Amino acid sequence: MAMERGRRMNDYAEDGTVDLKGKPVLKAKSGAWKACSFLLVYEVFERMTYYGISSNLVLYLTRKLHQGTVTASDNVNNWVGTTFIIPILGAYVADAHLGRYWTFVISSVIYLLGMCLLTLSVSLPSLKPPECHEMDVTKCKKATTLQLGVFYGALYILAVGGGGTKPNISTIGADQFDDFDPKEKAHKLSFFNWWFSSIFIGTLFSFTVLVYIQDNVGWALGYGIPTIGLVVAFITFLAGTPLYRHRLASGSSFTRIARVIVAAVRKRNVNATTIDSTQLHELDVEEYTNKGKFRIKSTDTLRFLNKACVRTSSGTSEWMLCTVTQVEETKQILRMIPIWVATFIPSTMLAQTNTLFVKQGATLDRHIGRFNIPPASLIAFTSFTMLVCVVLYDRVFVKIMKRFTKNPRGITLLQRMGIGIMIHIVTMIVASLTERYRLKVAKEHGVVQNGGQVPLSIFILAPQFVLMGLGEAFLEVSKIEFFYDQAPESMKSLGTSYSITTVGIGSFISSFLLSTVSHITKKNGHKGWILNNLNASHLDYYYAFFSVLNFLNFLFFMFATKHFVYRAEISDSIDVLAQELKEKRSNVPN
Repeated sequence: MAMERGRRMNDYAEDGTVDLKGKPVLKAKSGAWKACSFLLVYEVFERMTYYGISSNLVLYLTRKLHQGTVTASDNVNNWVGTTFIIPILGAYVADAHLGRYWTFVISSVIYLLGMCLLTLSVSLPSLKPPECHEMDVTKCKKATTLQLGVFYGALYILAVGGGGTKPNISTIGADQFDDFDPKEKAHKLSFFNWWFSSIFIGTLFSFTVLVYIQDNVGWALGYGIPTIGLVVAFITFLAGTPLYRHRLASGSSFTRIARVIVAAVRKRNVNATTIDSTQLHELDVEEYTNKGKFRIKSTDTLRFLNKACVRTSSGTSEWMLCTVTQVEETKQILRMIPIWVATFIPSTMLAQTNTLFVKQGATLDRHIGRFNIPPASLIAFTSFTMLVCVVLYDRVFVKIMKRFTKNPRGITLLQRMGIGIMIHIVTMIVASLTERYRLKVAKEHGVVQNGGQVPLSIFILAPQFVLMGLGEAFLEVSKIEFFYDQAPESMKSLGTSYSITTVGIGSFISSFLLSTVSHITKKNGHKGWILNNLNASHLDYYYAFFSVLNFLNFLFFMFATKHFVYRAEISDSIDVLAQELKEKRSNVPN
């Protein structure tokens, strides 16, 4: 009888996931790669949509809406920043109220509405200023308030929709693998690598086909295709609904964190060094295992917060007494903050690919025979490099390194992030040297003042795009996996939003630095480093400044990782996870 009961239990997901109606799900008929296949297809089309907008947006703002280089770059960075900051709100709604699935579905509808409006704004002549072919676009007729309102309104509706989809879609994917099943846990270690591979396929299409259509055929078709792609993505996601495993909304992560901090502050007079384990408040282990959750043991890090779970005569309200697990979950979120901060600057570097790198390309010879290469197409080098490197990393590098490190990931996530940050330093050094050479040639051919085309192939910029892709192959994949993996089970959407918001914050930092450096370097009669005419600018100085900034950030990252403590209940060892599963099953009554 016990064996039969054990078999029945093993047939169901043991991590607390359920179907859309809240019932336990059979592992054989749900989740794993069969469910993730729908999500991976979704991500191909959704990334095609997003990058079909962002990759060429700076050129649309300058060529069609007649904005200057700094203004257009700032507007791109501010929109990208907003797009990647709003996911904090999306994560909150998913964790506290609607759950990941319904938050995603509602947000996808908003996303689609924004895309339809954006396509309309670039298609109707009445919603655009008249064509202008002045070399200095700031002399052309500006867009009206209505035209700008419709265009930016559409962009920011897209940002709101993306805020609900971005923190939840990859989290839904990771939820399809049962952490209590060693085989599925092993597959989960590869999930984020393949997740990013699907992203790269979508971005490659955007940076090649879509940007060419936008530059040479028309913006209406160039935005219409991504709109259709987004419809296909949404239908694909809905088609996989019967196979998905879901986690129930578990309440506001921010409220649970606040309760721990408030309780610790209210009991600040408790001596943390003399706390005995018998004084700590915790639930029985069965209350956790029955829900497929981990009970976390108390740790000595951030010891002040341990006061929140000490039993005293002050009361037992949720704002006065928390469980040990609640305290440790809060610690996990707070411990990730220094690592989170260390990823801001690399995200600032990434923002250059859609702005200044593309503007550089517009100054160079873009012809191959009769074919005219769109400047934004160079970002395809970044995406292709990331795609190749991620596949090689997962299929070759990890297998080799596992023999030496005994780590299923090959190297730790933080080590992988550190390598990515180091590559960013090299990237900006190469970008600075390349720009110095471009300016030298511009001066030799007398095209500095008139802003004419520099007689150099656009492919001289390829190395900096390739290096950016190499750095992101190490950094971006490990970043999203790290914040998902290290977040508490009940705060996975919040953890994923950590990784997403770094891109947003990096974009805001990029906008701030661009405006500030442009303003400061124009003082005292100087021309300035960043002008509408890039041939008269000094982007080489600007990129050298970024190299120094990256190096200082790397030192901070090394300091943060040295003091980082991994979450207590997580192990990279499949053998350890298998033993945990065995012990869990032994607790099931006969």
